[in-house]
Amino acid sequence: MQSKLNLDHKLIDSARTAARNIAENVQEFVDKNTTVTVERTVARLLGVDGVDEIEKPLPNVLIDNIIEGGGLSRGAAFWIGNAIVQTGNTPQEIAEKVSTGEIDITKLPIADDKKIMDAVYSVAQQMVDRIKNNRTTRDNYLKTLGEGEKPYLYVIVATGNIYEDVIQAQAAAKQGADIIAVIRTTAQSLLDYVPYGPTTEGFGGTFATQENFRIMRKALDEVGEEVGRYIRLCNYCSGLCMPEIAAMGAIERLDVMLNDALYGILFRDINMQRTLVDQYFSRIINGFAGIIINTGEDNYLTTADAVEEAHTVLASQIINEQFALKAGLPEEQMGLGHAFEMEPNLENGFLFELAQAQMAREIFPTAPLKYMPPTKFMTGNIFRGHLQDAMFNLVSIWTHQGLQLLGMPTEAIHTPHLHDRMLSIENAKYIFNNAKNIGDEVEYKKDGIIQKRAQEVLSKAEELLRDIEQEGIFDTIEKGKFGGVKRSFTGGKGLDGVTEKDERYFNPFIELMLGGAK
Repeated sequence: MQSKLNLDHKLIDSARTAARNIAENVQEFVDKNTTVTVERTVARLLGVDGVDEIEKPLPNVLIDNIIEGGGLSRGAAFWIGNAIVQTGNTPQEIAEKVSTGEIDITKLPIADDKKIMDAVYSVAQQMVDRIKNNRTTRDNYLKTLGEGEKPYLYVIVATGNIYEDVIQAQAAAKQGADIIAVIRTTAQSLLDYVPYGPTTEGFGGTFATQENFRIMRKALDEVGEEVGRYIRLCNYCSGLCMPEIAAMGAIERLDVMLNDALYGILFRDINMQRTLVDQYFSRIINGFAGIIINTGEDNYLTTADAVEEAHTVLASQIINEQFALKAGLPEEQMGLGHAFEMEPNLENGFLFELAQAQMAREIFPTAPLKYMPPTKFMTGNIFRGHLQDAMFNLVSIWTHQGLQLLGMPTEAIHTPHLHDRMLSIENAKYIFNNAKNIGDEVEYKKDGIIQKRAQEVLSKAEELLRDIEQEGIFDTIEKGKFGGVKRSFTGGKGLDGVTEKDERYFNPFIELMLGGAK
């Protein structure tokens, strides 16, 4: 792509090289360690589900038993495989017997390694095939039903009750939405377990559970057939259960997942060691399942200034790109995040937004960029808010964004009503249609405000990435260089769930899934 912004491609290459080295450094740490969440995910992918008599999820029961026996460093696959060989039971039956005290999984006699591996890979392949079939089902829907044009119209539902969410989601699809995001209930990211079954109560959103995923997937398939286009489902595999929720999404055919360790570190105070290990496995799963990930750079601008700190957004996007590639996730599934968050009274703020969005499009030409609406400066004045959203929509169509999370005129007042969502969809459709090819028609003035702004942001991002390459990502986060938020290497939530791998550790799903659909 020829740069309309006259960007220096040597700077872009230098930035990517630095980010690649940053990701390599992190990967060395990731490869040496596992977490309780990764191992619960392995158990889930081997078929363990359900809860015990006190509603504790069986994956937690099973992994806790392995921890009590001092066996976590060997990995759940080893112990489950050994138990299959020794008992002839399925992983689900083994988990149930562990919960009743019939089996202490690390105390069973140890079988031959080859028998253990054969038992585990046989079961693992069944789940891999199921997820592969889900991907085929999605592809068939896209071929037969089709889909909306990009930018996809992306809206949220957040009632707390999954059955009410279904009504709202189907209404939004009929109004023109292409992606439905079921907002997760407040603070679920800090739970070190995944709730079970359908849920009807939540604060600020609805619990992410596998049954809730299944209910909403079924509802969106039904309305998709009615309106004649495939409706994508989005949820959140971030927080302390990141890879578990990725697995549940892959099993139930979700299409989009919020998936960003840096977001969890900065804005949920999750320990950086824990979540970076979790992120790697979660992205392998998402890549294999054909799920588009969304990253959380837009959140930086809720705590930092959009003019002064725009380069941190770009630097984080480039790092996230390299993390994703490490996990075998293709560029076409990288919904790298950014946001329309200039102060509305800033002179030429619209031009700065245009420069940032065009720059992201040129640097990541095949990524379905996730563009977030104005939230920081929404005041409750619904008329000005609707205008801010209109300008946001104009930048989006102009710069060929991929996933457009629609702003609501009632942002900062209440959870959207049906008619709020309708107005937002109407706003976007009107602008997307009327200005459809504006980006193909308009060029930017050489050395004008837009070009100079983009070049300045790129230069600062490249400089920051070279600094991070020298310091390492862990020290950089400790110094608060992203979003103005400082986090400690040994602080935050979940560090006690990290353990170094034994030399005989194995995880069958990394081998079977790494490399996406390949």
